[in-house]
Formats: sequence, C-alpha cells, structure tokens
Amino acid sequence: MTLIDPNKIPKHVAIIMDGNGRWAKKRAINRLDGHKKGADAVREIVEASREIGVSWLTLYAFSEENWKRPKREINALMALLKRFLKSELDRMVKNGIRLQSIGRIEKLPKSTRDVLLKTIEETSANKGMVLTLALSYGGRQEIVDAVRRIVVSCDREKTSPDEISEQLVSGFLYTGGMPDPDLLIRTSGEYRVSNFLLWQIAYTEFYITPTLWPDFGKNEYLTAILDFQKRERRFGGREKCI
Repeated sequence: MTLIDPNKIPKHVAIIMDGNGRWAKKRAINRLDGHKKGADAVREIVEASREIGVSWLTLYAFSEENWKRPKREINALMALLKRFLKSELDRMVKNGIRLQSIGRIEKLPKSTRDVLLKTIEETSANKGMVLTLALSYGGRQEIVDAVRRIVVSCDREKTSPDEISEQLVSGFLYTGGMPDPDLLIRTSGEYRVSNFLLWQIAYTEFYITPTLWPDFGKNEYLTAILDFQKRERRFGGREKCI
C-alpha cells in the first residue's frame, strides 16, 4: 500500500457501522455475537485513528430508529455498550482519548447512561483524539431539537430572524463546536446516509465498502484514508487550473 501522507489526514472521520446482523446471519450465529464482533472492530478502528493522527472520530452506534428493534436485542445492545465502556476506559485514558456523545441520551436506560456519563467525565481532561458516540441519534431529530433551542434563544435574546445564520444553526446542533466530517465511511455496501449528520455532511467525502462492519479492520480503514487523500475537495468551487 502507498504510504499515507501524514499531512493530509482527515481531521474528522465519521463512520456508519453497518452489517453486524448480516455478519452473524452469514455464519448462522446469534445477532448479539455479531454485535460483540462489531465492538472488536470499534476498538481496532479507534486505535488506528489515534495512531495516524485523526483528531475527531464519530461513530454511529445506535440510531433513534433502532429503538424499533425487539426489546431483547435493545437490552443486549445496552448491556454490551456498558461493558465496552468499562473495558475501554483505561485504554482511553492511556491514549489521551476524550469521549463524548451526541443524541437523545436521556432515552438510554439509566444504568447505561450512568456508565456513559462517568466515562465522559473521567476522560474529559484528555487532550488527544475526541471519540464521539452517536447514541439514540437521528439527524432530523437533531435539527428539530436545534430549531427548538433557537426559538427559545431568539425569544430570550430578542434576536431578529435576519440574524439567524448557518453558523448560528451549527452552534445549536448536538455537534456544536465540532468540525464537520471530512470523510464519511459506510460499511456493508448500502448507499444511504441513514439519517446521520444530515447538516454536517454537506461537503463530506464518502467512502462506501461492501465489507460488513465486523470485518472492517485497520487495513481497509487505511485504504479509505488513502482514497480520501487522492481527492480534490473544492467545496463548490472550480478545480484548480494547472
């Protein structure tokens, strides 16, 4: 593989981690085993991101729509999330990784939410990569919540509608203060964004792979980074003239 240019590492990588269930089905095993294997892939990609110098990594871990799944599966996923956070805390502290979350986390079971908030607090002083877990997250829901907060703020601050800008809206999103993703990776070969970061990915580069998430490892991740580095990002402008 051609060496990755350390000067062209995407600042923010977002990943739609898809395919745990299909991975398990192909092997005729329980779906939860697919999710467990997916957690191993999370660990590998987080470590690889920190190693190559990605500053922000955002993982779509549990969508607002995922609440429609069978209660038994949801309970298993919440328990798996708790175990993962507890097992990774020391590694995050050691590697300077700061954890944060976006989404309607108040909907998470209390025991899961408590572990999440505790992990966020205990990593809050870390100065390295920021790992963001999108939990009970939906892009449309995020925009609705932002609009609600803007209305309240405008009423309180007596802000004119003419003063509402893209920058103001961005600041009221769950991701306020975060840079927009440079690269969005989706596994499992689906060509859709699944209600993920709808506002933030306006100029994001996409990398879609048929690989199911549990099989998505460091090598293919680096391939995605290399593919990103070959692209010319114009943000609506014209290509450079030679």
